Amino acid sequence: MNAFDLLKADHRQVAELFERLENASGKEKLDVFERIKSELEIHTHIEETIFYPALEKPDETHDLTLEAYEEHNLVKQLLGELSGAKSATDEWQAKAKVLRENVEHHVDEEENELFDKADDALTDEEIEALGDRMAAEKARRQRRPAPKESKPTEGGEKGIIAKIKDFVGLGDKSADQKPVKKAAQKQSAKKKAVATKGSKKAAQKGPAKKKAGATKGSKKATPSKKKASAKVGSKSTSGSKSGSKKQRSAKSGRKAKKAARRS
Repeated sequence: MNAFDLLKADHRQVAELFERLENASGKEKLDVFERIKSELEIHTHIEETIFYPALEKPDETHDLTLEAYEEHNLVKQLLGELSGAKSATDEWQAKAKVLRENVEHHVDEEENELFDKADDALTDEEIEALGDRMAAEKARRQRRPAPKESKPTEGGEKGIIAKIKDFVGLGDKSADQKPVKKAAQKQSAKKKAVATKGSKKAAQKGPAKKKAGATKGSKKATPSKKKASAKVGSKSTSGSKSGSKKQRSAKSGRKAKKAARRS
């Protein structure tokens, strides 16, 4: 069983009981409180004896785990002060409201901070094993049959055939390797994402540079073409002028010959 799912289910159940406590009246309010007390006592017990000890050693969860112990102590103190009341007086209800606020604050820190860091620090197999142990201890405290344990995943407990293969040297060596921590997996995923972004940017810059080069080339080519066309035009103009001069001289020559004949 997943440890986080088990603890979150406990949180939801206690939250519902606090809602009932607020809407109840008279003796019913005290009865609902007794249920809340029972649930919180079992919940804090399995956390302090099974879950928190597994989170004290990792650096990423050490400080938050110590804070959680202190928050539990405050909840236990309020539960003791509220227990044994014969009626739900105004003072009692005010203290019950303080208890609810402290529990809600503790739940918020656990689910949004501690669980996330614990998920990085522990392997899937360790999380499942903690959940199985807490579920069994909870069932024992509630005097009901213990739930079935989760099936071992790859790298977990080996069967007799696998053990024989290992003994003769035919076993899977990868099964003996320690599971990779989730934090390392997340870091490698981040590196891949950064590398992908870098390659995309480089690919985008390549076509942009090519376009810029082509644009500059076209700009350079345009003035040279204009100059070439201007030269051709000037040559054709000069050619036409020289042609007209030749035609005029030829006409004047013919006129001179005709005048000579007449005379």
